[in-house]
Amino acid sequence: MARYTELAIPDTGKLVDNITHFARALRRAGLPIGPGRVQAAIEAVAAAGFDRKPDFYWVLHAVFVNRPEERQVFNQIFRLYWRDPRYLEHMMSLMLPAIRNVSEEKAAEAAAKRAAEALLDGAEAPDLPQPRDDPDNTEIQIDASQTASSDERLRSLDFEQMSTQEAAQARRMLARLSLPVKPLATRRLKPDLRGRQPDWRRTLRASLRQGGEIAKLHHRRPATRWPALVVLCDISGSMSQYSRMVLHFVHAVANRQGQGWAKVHAFTFGTRLTNITRHLRTRDVDAALNAAGREAQDWQGGTRIGGCLRTFNVDWSRRVLGQGAVVLLISDGLDRDDPALLAREMERLHLSSKRLIWLNPLLRWDSFAPRARGVRAMLPHVDAFRAAHSIASIEALAEAISDPNDRGEKARLMAMLND
Repeated sequence: MARYTELAIPDTGKLVDNITHFARALRRAGLPIGPGRVQAAIEAVAAAGFDRKPDFYWVLHAVFVNRPEERQVFNQIFRLYWRDPRYLEHMMSLMLPAIRNVSEEKAAEAAAKRAAEALLDGAEAPDLPQPRDDPDNTEIQIDASQTASSDERLRSLDFEQMSTQEAAQARRMLARLSLPVKPLATRRLKPDLRGRQPDWRRTLRASLRQGGEIAKLHHRRPATRWPALVVLCDISGSMSQYSRMVLHFVHAVANRQGQGWAKVHAFTFGTRLTNITRHLRTRDVDAALNAAGREAQDWQGGTRIGGCLRTFNVDWSRRVLGQGAVVLLISDGLDRDDPALLAREMERLHLSSKRLIWLNPLLRWDSFAPRARGVRAMLPHVDAFRAAHSIASIEALAEAISDPNDRGEKARLMAMLND
């Protein structure tokens, strides 16, 4: 929640106009707010009063926020609009192609860029003042004509730092991605004219029609089948934005014909495990994720990976992990459960699946090391360890799934773990 500071009550009596403009900023940031909810917010503030800071925040929060994923956007816009003008100037400056020392710049919080973009309403941010120690006041012009295209830049951009428009474009790009998989060879055999193994039963049955004379030798070959895809997605507070993007991609895979997957099963977990497979079968992605969000009541809550994996192993593993399923585990590995429990359940999940691939957004940092207890308990029991913070990292999943020898970053991190 936003940190409270003193709110100056305006003497001009334009609080209604300010609430209306605040609601418009929320709508531009993606919250479904209409005139009825604006009127309800004005009436609620009039009933609750404007004398206590927490009351004012929670009154507006109760009216404008309906889903857990809307909380971060509401918090940032509330902070920018009502409480911190200097922070608004900082976020406006982030939209400029300015060159500055990264170590001196304040890091942008989640959804802050989308909040500043909504408040600016498409207007250009003012130019930053020149540094005081620059006597020549030299103007720096940047020629971006030879830089990479917007799509290429968007492929490597972190999901957490995307604006509203960039996030919408990223979702469209994810919907076009595919996740091909190779079929699995089985012990069953099927007839094939070019097969290498003789089919004696079929040959003898056909010879009965010829009076016992073998006129043709029939052959057969091993049959193939398509594996199932099982997705276990962490929806805790630290994973909210990444999980939503990954679920957009999973929805596209589940609804695209001819990809090869026999079935696509999806589960979310935070403090409890939720099966959202039936919701992802809805053709409209927004309706599917909204239904999944209503089903998963622990969205943006805490994290109990060990307990949730135990529930999956006991209740669901035999149903969905049969016949060589590929499991995608999307989580940052920050767990509050017992590390011994987490390691035990990860080992069981690994033994039950054909291939277990862990996607961790924390790998976007070059200095990432397996220091957290949850990461240290989970890492030895996965086949591949890869990043999941951008479109490019999601595209690399095809390589990890098609190549049985792919390990991603596991070998490097296991060496750090063993030191």
